[in-house]
Amino acid sequence: MNDPAIINEMLRTARTIAVVGMSDKPSRASHNIGRYLAGKGYRVLPVNPTLSSILDMPCYPDLDAAENAARELTGAGIDLVDVFRASEHVSAIVDDVVRLHIPYLWLQDGVIDNDAIARARGAGIKCVQNDCIFRQHAHLIIES
Repeated sequence: MNDPAIINEMLRTARTIAVVGMSDKPSRASHNIGRYLAGKGYRVLPVNPTLSSILDMPCYPDLDAAENAARELTGAGIDLVDVFRASEHVSAIVDDVVRLHIPYLWLQDGVIDNDAIARARGAGIKCVQNDCIFRQHAHLIIES
């Protein structure tokens, strides 16, 4: 179960979001949600090794490159990793999130890996899984 207080904290304190698996195809949720987050004032760093840019934003091949770019741009690293990859890829992404000390991890609708989430939480990372960041953000906007 995802904790509403953690969701609220994530969406109100994160400023730089790496969107892992962001697509350049407007028909894909990752494309539209990345665009939505950028339009709401978040610094969005698309992570997709097959693309050089999405929506005029530079695209990074992996979380290490995105983390380095975030540090160059802001002096701070990535705050939140939003994952649009199949569940079998989550464990390796969690390895990177833990190693890079990224405080928040969000797995989108249908992305579930209970073992990897338990490992991330054990490392002090606040996590959400199988939920939509767009839907939760829009809900918070209505309430605030």
